[in-house]
Amino acid sequence: MSFQDHFSTQASVYAKARPHYPPGLFAELARLAPGRKVAWDCGTGNGQAAVALARHFDQVIATDPSAAQLAEAVPHGHVVYLRSAEQLPGVPDGTVDLVTAAQAAHWFDRPKFYAEVGRVLRPGGVIALWTYELCSVTPEIDVAVYRFYKGPIGPYWPPERSHCETGYRELEFPFAELPFPALEMEHYWTLAEFASYLRSWSAVNHYIKAHNHDPVPALEKELAPLWGGEPRRISWPLSGRIGQVALR
Repeated sequence: MSFQDHFSTQASVYAKARPHYPPGLFAELARLAPGRKVAWDCGTGNGQAAVALARHFDQVIATDPSAAQLAEAVPHGHVVYLRSAEQLPGVPDGTVDLVTAAQAAHWFDRPKFYAEVGRVLRPGGVIALWTYELCSVTPEIDVAVYRFYKGPIGPYWPPERSHCETGYRELEFPFAELPFPALEMEHYWTLAEFASYLRSWSAVNHYIKAHNHDPVPALEKELAPLWGGEPRRISWPLSGRIGQVALR
């Protein structure tokens, strides 16, 4: 499977508009890992998860095949960014404590990725893949957003998007499974900030390229009387898989 680039054209928007993962997730992964020396964040995008991991690990190696995404990555003294897909070049066998993929594993050549995970993780090392689906605001707003999600932009979602909708439960996962914590992302956003988030969606950008027309303003207009002028709480429940390699 070749690299599928759905985000480079909106890399700057993606870096500014995507929600942030809860600190409790990274604290739990650090607790599960057999050490705190090295973590690998694969498909790092703008480095959001990598920087959060750097609070717990001496070094985080963050890889992504997109040069545009890496150009937007947040610098950090404990994070090394590399342009690579599912491989971790130059890293010796059995030297990584934790491997993560945040909202990215559905794009991977997973057999290739899992083979590399098995190579680099130390005995008892941990792998965590997580994703999120549609957000929740209010029942009325949620209905309108779902109609937008399935309606005008629906045909422009890549097929891999279905893995996010099922919370990765159907993905092959050749590791001893551990429970995934019950966590969610939370932000308080204005309608304009929410619209920026929608423009980071790959399907919106595919739609714009196909029609030379931005579909978000029409939804914004529909949501305006429901949203009001103040920020609203938006939540995204997280789901995913956590596993551990065998102690050798």
